[in-house]
Amino acid sequence: KQWYQRRVRVIQAFYLSMSMHPYLSKHRLILASTSPRRRALLEQLCLKFEIVPSSFEENLPKHSFPCPADYVTATAQGKAEAVAQQHKDAVVVGADTCVILGSRILEKPRDPADARETLAQLSGKTVEVITAVCICYAGACNSFHVSTEVEMAHSSEERIRQYVETGEPMDKAGSFGTQGQGAVLIEQIKGCYFNVMGLPLTRLTQELQKMLDH
Repeated sequence: KQWYQRRVRVIQAFYLSMSMHPYLSKHRLILASTSPRRRALLEQLCLKFEIVPSSFEENLPKHSFPCPADYVTATAQGKAEAVAQQHKDAVVVGADTCVILGSRILEKPRDPADARETLAQLSGKTVEVITAVCICYAGACNSFHVSTEVEMAHSSEERIRQYVETGEPMDKAGSFGTQGQGAVLIEQIKGCYFNVMGLPLTRLTQELQKMLDH
């Protein structure tokens, strides 16, 4: 069922991206991120784009935001705006992803020990993955976020240790990824699969089209 849902999402986003080509062919599209997963997702849509790393420092005080969605949205906006200021002729897309366990915001692990501790806490729990996206174009910015529930499988200490030793968790929010070996730690996903990877494709293409229509 999850495989079928992912395929449906890909098809939907692909056809939306095809309808956008007349719009985007007139504009530079910039992804303000060095994430290989976000890059792969945009390539999957057959869109032409450039990669421009953002100079925005991701150190916003989490406690100053009323909810995790506001925090991750502010970070995505900061990333996009930093690049948009230097490329005023382009459509700039910035994004940020975090994992929520209860009221805690889980981001990338500091080191392997931190990754092991985080994954032990996530074992058998349901977490919320929020990806916020900010699109900047012609002096205007539009931000949105998408939430996905991820039910984690019960994982032994040995399985967690082996996974952390692969190095895969070290650049991922919550210390796990859905598209690699981390898939064995996940029981099921409720919502947009690509959102967990770092970019909600269908919503992104819808928002891009609306912004370029105006």
